[in-house]
Amino acid sequence: MVYTVTFNPAIDYVVHMDEVKIGETNHSKGEEIYFGGKGINVSVVLKELGVPSKALGFISGFTGDAIEKGLADMGIDTDFIHLQNGNSRINVKIKCEKETEINGQGPDIDEKSVAALFGKLDRLDDGDTLVLAGSIPKTMPSDIYERILNEISHKKIRVVVDATKDLLLNVLKYKPFLIKPNNHELGDMFGITLKTEEEIEIYARKLQGMGAVNVLVSMAGDGAMLIDERGVKHRWGVCKGKVKNSVGAGDSMVAGFIAGISKGDYEYALKLGTAAGGATAFSAGLAKKEKIAELLKTL
Repeated sequence: MVYTVTFNPAIDYVVHMDEVKIGETNHSKGEEIYFGGKGINVSVVLKELGVPSKALGFISGFTGDAIEKGLADMGIDTDFIHLQNGNSRINVKIKCEKETEINGQGPDIDEKSVAALFGKLDRLDDGDTLVLAGSIPKTMPSDIYERILNEISHKKIRVVVDATKDLLLNVLKYKPFLIKPNNHELGDMFGITLKTEEEIEIYARKLQGMGAVNVLVSMAGDGAMLIDERGVKHRWGVCKGKVKNSVGAGDSMVAGFIAGISKGDYEYALKLGTAAGGATAFSAGLAKKEKIAELLKTL
């Protein structure tokens, strides 16, 4: 079973406009509502790929209830912890000539609720996959990723970590199954700007040497690179299409990789991850199975 963790789920309210006039009343020409958060995104795309998962995390208030119901209506299995105060956040994403986002803060997460999450993670079994993705809310311990990996380190659980800089570097000692920085994040970890594919490969292998089992580096318009557990380099370019959406493509790639590795080898996992990421980038929302299948045939 695949478990995803989203510390700060959100309702994403997407508004389409020709332009935004500051200080005036603006009118949209279209809206969409999505249930977001990096772990949730992974669960949604896994569902499209026929891989069952359970979404864990924290929700609160009427917005949290809406997230839970919305995911249930989509066929996503959830086991959220309900917080006593506040509301799950609403993120406003304005799409016009320039994209603008206003992200809500979200509810406070107390230590009792964190302990409840650890109780749920204790039930994971050998062979399960755990996806940890995204930033840590200010009200949670900054070392929560490390605490989680330490807690489950005695079990044979495949841990996928999609985070930046110190969050990622600090968990490498626990040998996560997969990490997925992009090329800019990879350079930031070492305080440099990576300009060539050769440099990206060198520093991806450094992360592997520091403990990561597999290192997947997304490179925007240049595709993706995977250094697998045997040290073999795999490389795929990007899918061809018109980019409509910049949100969730990386999460979709993670979902595609997880689905791919459960059905094939690393080469196929990277290929399916690339198709899933492209399918989201070319869609208004997250990838649908039909679009993923269409792009997979072109790779």
